[in-house]
Order: sequence, then C-alpha cells, then structure tokens
Amino acid sequence: MRIGITCYPTYGGSGIVATELGLELALRGHEIHFITYANPIRLDADTPRIHYHEVEVSQYPLFHFPPYCLALASRMAEVAECYDLDLLHVHYAIPHSISAMLAQQMVASRRRLPFVTTLHGTDITLVGTDRSYFPITKFSIEKSDGVTTISRYMEQRTKEVFGIANPIEVIHNFVNTETYKPAADRSGDRVMLHISNFRPVKRVLDCIRILAQVRKQVGVHLLMAGDGPDRGEAESLARELGVRDDVTFLGKQDHVERLIPQAHVLLLPSELEAFGLAALEGMSCGVVPVATDAGGVPDLITHGVDGFREPVGDVAAQAARATELLTDATLFQRMASAARETAVRRFASSSIIPKYEHHYEQVI
Repeated sequence: MRIGITCYPTYGGSGIVATELGLELALRGHEIHFITYANPIRLDADTPRIHYHEVEVSQYPLFHFPPYCLALASRMAEVAECYDLDLLHVHYAIPHSISAMLAQQMVASRRRLPFVTTLHGTDITLVGTDRSYFPITKFSIEKSDGVTTISRYMEQRTKEVFGIANPIEVIHNFVNTETYKPAADRSGDRVMLHISNFRPVKRVLDCIRILAQVRKQVGVHLLMAGDGPDRGEAESLARELGVRDDVTFLGKQDHVERLIPQAHVLLLPSELEAFGLAALEGMSCGVVPVATDAGGVPDLITHGVDGFREPVGDVAAQAARATELLTDATLFQRMASAARETAVRRFASSSIIPKYEHHYEQVI
C-alpha cells in the first residue's frame, strides 16, 4: 500500500508512535509518505520506501494565526495525487483529521482518498473538549473512514465525551523488541529513569520527590530525559530537597533505546496516560515501571507482576515500590523478566502492525 502519514513531529507519544509505525510499515514493503511541517523525531529519511514532504505555511500580515490546517490539507491532496496514495493516516485529531477531510474533498472528483484517524490522548481528553474545538473534533472523527485508538480507556472516553457512533478499534502501542532489549551487562549502580515532555500532566516534580524518599533508603541516581515547561521547576526542587547531585537532566534524547537499558526502574507518575509508551519501551528493555493507575496504564501493566500501579500523587507509595525493586534483587529480576515477556508477547511490533494493515484494508 501507499500510505500518507501525518503527525506532530515533536518529542511526544503520538509523533513517536506515528513515526515508528511508518518505519515498521516500510520494512514490510509499504510505501510511506510523511506529510508534516518538520522531519519527525526518530525518522531517518534515508530508510527505503520512506518519503518526507514538508508542509510550508506562508506568513502574511493579514493572517494573525498562520492557517496550518489549510496548508496541510493542500499538501495532503497534492501528495495523494502525485504519488497515488491509497489512504491517509493521521495521528492526533486536531487539526490533522480536519485537514485530511478537506484533502479528501479536494480530490473527490478524481479519486477516492479514505483516511484513518488515530486518537492518542489529549486530542480527546483535553484539547478536543475545549468549547472552541469540540464541534469540529467530533465532526472530523465521525467523517473518518476508520478510527483507532491506543487503549480501552481512550475508546471509552471518546464515546463518553463525544457520543461517537463510529466503531473505534483499539490497537495498542507497540515496541520493536529487537531494538529495545535488555543490556547485556547492566551497570551495578542503581538507576531510576523518567522520560517525557515535562508538561504538567507528567508530574515530573513527583519524580524528584520520589528520588528524595528513595535516597533515604538506598543509593540511587535519577536520569531525567526530555524537556519542557516543568524542567526548571524540577531542577529547583532537586536543589531544595538536597538531591541535585543525584539527578541528571539529559534534555531531549534521539536514541532512548541506548539509554533505557541502563536503568532498573522507570518512573511514570503521570496525572493521566492514554497508554504509557515510555513504560512499554522500558519493559521491553527489562526495566520495571513504577506508574500511576491512570487512564490506559492498566492495559499495559499488571500490578505486582510486570510493574507497579499506584494512585496519582501518592509519592510515598511510588517511592516504596521503587525502593523494593532497588533493594530486593530477587523481586527485581522476577519483575524485569516478566516485563520483558509482556512486551514480547503482547506488544511486539510484529504482533501489532498487522492489525493496522488489516484496518487499512477494511477502509480501502
């Protein structure tokens, strides 16, 4: 198939999933065309059967807000006709599904151009519920030829909030278990890891608070990968709690598959997670997640088996779980092995990608 993929090319779950999906589909022989305003994170444009088409938005004094949605729709239609695309697959509803709908209408007199919308989280739970965007979000989802989402929580939430009658297929996030794999020789130093975009919903300050409590029981170093609005406050809190020397802020990392295997515990203290991609990548590397029991996380983590789920904001409980894992080698080895087994058995790309292919075949 010839597939156009549009996503936010940024350091966030939806863009990463979309990029990894395109790469996996290309490996399976499909021709993939990324249509975005910048080269997506993790995308190697030199990969066979991968093409990148930049969306350029003209800056006119008349436009207080540059009309990206319209420029994207025009580019989608252009690429669809020039490269004879079979379908468009857009990740994150706003504004991508609206642009895809417009592109579909632009070429309707000459060809059929179905589009699939994948709902990733805040496009439904936060942005889409804003009064300014609610009607158009609902409309564009209902006009999609196919709708998928990444967890049962997201399926339920979409139906509750928008009253969507369309069938919504749950296709979980995936991981390449050959790329994300345990280290041959994990360092003897105890390491905790957090990876995110450092937005308030990720509760990165809780990571610092967890570190401060764990340090009272056992020596450990915290790696904070990523960047965003709460980084400065997290650095200040680390100094305030006396753990600044025990945490390293790494900034954005392009190759987290090299970083993750260094850790023992992955912290995911989020207010809400539609799925928890960082936790899955950690599990595939034999890193045990200590997460919150929020959103779609229960689809991924079985409490006490391949990770822990504790209440949002309960720093003491999360710190206690991390301490258990860092001080009980038998417990850690058992749960690390179970985490890897879960990733391989349930979420390997070889199992999930065919579900997308089947979904495409249904809408074509």
